[in-house]
Amino acid sequence: MAATPSVAVVGGGASGTLAAVHLLRRARALAMPLEVVLIDQYGRHALGQAYSTTDPHHLLNACVSKMSAIEGDPGHLLRWARDNGLDIDGPDYLPRQVYGRYLRDVLSAAEERPLRVVRRVTGTASALICDRGVRVRLSDGGEIDADAAVLALGNRTPAAWPHIVDAADPRYVADPWARNALTRICDGAPVLVLGTGLTMVDVAVTVTRAHPDAVVYAVSRHALLPRPHPYPVPPPVPVPIPDGPLGVAGLLRAVRLAVKDNAGDWHGVVDGLRPQAQALWARLSPDEQRRFLSVAARYWEVHRHRIPPATAARVADLRATGRLRVLRGRMLRTTSVPDGLRAQVEVDGAVRELDVGWLVNATGPGSDIARDPLLASLIAGGTARPDRLRLGLDAGPGGAVLDATGHSDGHVFTLGPMLRGSLYETTAIPEIRAQAAALASRLIEAVTIRPARSHPEPGSSEPGIDAPYHRIEANALTFGSSSAESEITRTASG
Repeated sequence: MAATPSVAVVGGGASGTLAAVHLLRRARALAMPLEVVLIDQYGRHALGQAYSTTDPHHLLNACVSKMSAIEGDPGHLLRWARDNGLDIDGPDYLPRQVYGRYLRDVLSAAEERPLRVVRRVTGTASALICDRGVRVRLSDGGEIDADAAVLALGNRTPAAWPHIVDAADPRYVADPWARNALTRICDGAPVLVLGTGLTMVDVAVTVTRAHPDAVVYAVSRHALLPRPHPYPVPPPVPVPIPDGPLGVAGLLRAVRLAVKDNAGDWHGVVDGLRPQAQALWARLSPDEQRRFLSVAARYWEVHRHRIPPATAARVADLRATGRLRVLRGRMLRTTSVPDGLRAQVEVDGAVRELDVGWLVNATGPGSDIARDPLLASLIAGGTARPDRLRLGLDAGPGGAVLDATGHSDGHVFTLGPMLRGSLYETTAIPEIRAQAAALASRLIEAVTIRPARSHPEPGSSEPGIDAPYHRIEANALTFGSSSAESEITRTASG
């Protein structure tokens, strides 16, 4: 290991960036030297899938006042935007590519060279070895040694549909957020999208703006579209939830009653539920959690994850002019035809055939964690285990990854979408930044309680290392497990 404490963050999207930013800010407050190694498979450090888009019409799904990267500083994004010449206010919605620039600037600002630095590595992590620290192996044969690691893997690619389409078909887009995936489908040919959620909306916006005659078909079981944000936004409404055992039926009953008492307006009710979502999820039994995923999750998602008014207006216009056609049904199969695909779709009980140029998989994040080679290797080796719903990794308080026996070695952590099974509501910036802020203290503890062999040799003259390093080690008790646990428990409970 290097003499300077080091944390490897696997995943360079929003989750990994927020983890790195809050860790560096904490280290700065403690006058502690630190190296963060930010590993991103595609070299999109700080951007990830969501913010690497180049379409300026892809807007954030939350307003500026809610999207600060810094926990405890809600005005941070607004100040950055105005400092960069943008004439916006808190209720406005920024393009996602602009927000990506913001995350990159925040990451750079968190550095304080030479003591606190980010080493940006482009590569694919293939294995994690835990032995008195962490060693990350890359698929190209490289290795990175660190005192602790954060698995910030974000959302996984959509699930495969081998019974519907040949994955090798050049007209099939398996991952719409792969590099240049949307660019190649903007040729004016009809596009069929599997799914009617947020990703479908992005595909429709891009395709129809690129070509004046393009038509998009979108198919899903329920044909539910994301709801628009209202303007002005009503205040959150407290939702009383009965004490005692909680089931999906009782939860839905309480929500319906709250909407009725709020004169039928559900917006404030949903926003009032959000701070309780993680605690309510924990109160459901595993069977009730599965029931929620089966019968209620899609309805929660379209009301909770809303789209900006401008995007909603665009979608409404496309539907009114017949350029976006939403179908309630299911895909049966596709066959290749000249210049495209012929799709058989069951719509309201009848089979229709659609000749399209492209088929796009926008069914949302895949739930099979074993499809990810790194996660599969961690689970096979006993370093990690899936949560009981197999939505992500099993973790203790504060995101400490649990091994096959249910224990944590205190050096491997996770946050964001990887905690969906235990927290459910954990994919948006407000939840992730709170987790990142709390995780910073746990990581400080992990890297300051280090094996003796990793200390600088006596008499070392390495500049800027010895004094701050020993100062933080002397103060490590102030960030011991009890204080970190309490901070993280508060975050996890809402």
